[in-house]
Amino acid sequence: MQKVLIANRGEIARRIIKTCKKLNIETVAIYAEADADLPYVKEADSAFLIGPSQVQQSYLKVDDILALAKREGVDAIHPGYGLLSENSSFARKIEEAGMIFIGPDPQTIDTMGDKIGSRQTMKAAGVPVVPGTDDGIETLEEAIQEAKLIGYPIMLKASSGGGGIGMIRCDNEQALSQNFVSVKTRAKAYFGDDVVFLEKYISGGRHIEVQIFGDTHGNTVHLFERNCSVQRRNQKVIEESPSPNFPKPALERLLQAAVDAAKAVNYRNAGTVEFIVDEENQFYFLEMNTRLQVEHPVTEAVTGFDLVEWQLIVAKGELLPVINQADIQSKGHAIEFRIYAEDPKTFFPSPGNIKKLQWGSTEDIRIDAGYEEGNTVTPFYDPMIAKVIIQSETREEAIIKAQKFFSSVTIEGIKTNVPLFQEFLGAKAFQDGTYTTAVLPQWLEQQKEEIK
Repeated sequence: MQKVLIANRGEIARRIIKTCKKLNIETVAIYAEADADLPYVKEADSAFLIGPSQVQQSYLKVDDILALAKREGVDAIHPGYGLLSENSSFARKIEEAGMIFIGPDPQTIDTMGDKIGSRQTMKAAGVPVVPGTDDGIETLEEAIQEAKLIGYPIMLKASSGGGGIGMIRCDNEQALSQNFVSVKTRAKAYFGDDVVFLEKYISGGRHIEVQIFGDTHGNTVHLFERNCSVQRRNQKVIEESPSPNFPKPALERLLQAAVDAAKAVNYRNAGTVEFIVDEENQFYFLEMNTRLQVEHPVTEAVTGFDLVEWQLIVAKGELLPVINQADIQSKGHAIEFRIYAEDPKTFFPSPGNIKKLQWGSTEDIRIDAGYEEGNTVTPFYDPMIAKVIIQSETREEAIIKAQKFFSSVTIEGIKTNVPLFQEFLGAKAFQDGTYTTAVLPQWLEQQKEEIK
């Protein structure tokens, strides 16, 4: 593999370029008009304008990207995450054109991208799934009937949804009636498929996921877990590994279930198996993300492996770099913070020019940034501007290190969620490690009450 096209943008494109440079692999970047000045465009060996700023007219133009890849003579295409990363049609077209798709088999993307189908596959493999409907729900009347059998609260979900989009919690029949049509409509608009289903809402739950890897020789391993329970609007903002307050016997069962899930679909390349864990440490399969995750640096920090390098090796048809599970160890503690251009209280995006960007005290801290001082955050894409990864021997030391870091950050010209982290890191619920997916909204509500 000598030349790779990166079908993505921002910090993930930059992250892939970094590993390719280390391995002496030439990189080809694509960019939309709004991203012309971003660092990754300059850091790639070559970069090409792919279209206007809107994603439908640029980063999602499959045929244009493929034509460029052929013209430039690339060997492989890395999709990053988001955009086309879980588009099986894109993956198939790449392989039909004689190039390598750096990701799983397209059939696996199809199987696990369908939430209803993946539930059925996991049940057959003996992996626990959240109680819910086994088939799509067509009508509101059917949904109401099924919800009574499952018991409220329930989650109304789009079968093709992902990343927190296309799901809503319904506490009663009235809420289900109010949201049923809008969730189907939104699912159709975002994913081209309006099939929805119901799952029991697990109260007091934690979102814990497992990084898995498979190769084409039948080897499958896990690279331990990440706790991603600090969320806003069902989207992650802090991830950490190991998961605090999670007993070892339950963790070992969870890791084995993730490997079983991967083996059930002959998984190839990087993937993540997501679980919801209840108050008794019982866990249930949520979904499998058939791509590299935003939070993969947390795993890299505790295992010492470069996951993008692993992706490239597996994509070439080689064995996993480490086959023996016992040779993969987790050491120390790592926490990732997603820095968004958004209001720290309302979470509304805050696009604009970054007039000043000073990270301050960065010794022994990893920062994966998609933007630099002087760049402009536009309204066309996800407003994440950087990821900050803090690693230390213990969780307590990592939190102290994070508090020191965020007290030294200065970003001007846009609003960011840095002030949120500055305050939330001191919250008892986060510090004692017993938090659930409700921790951030509950803490924000508590802050409002204290102000009153």
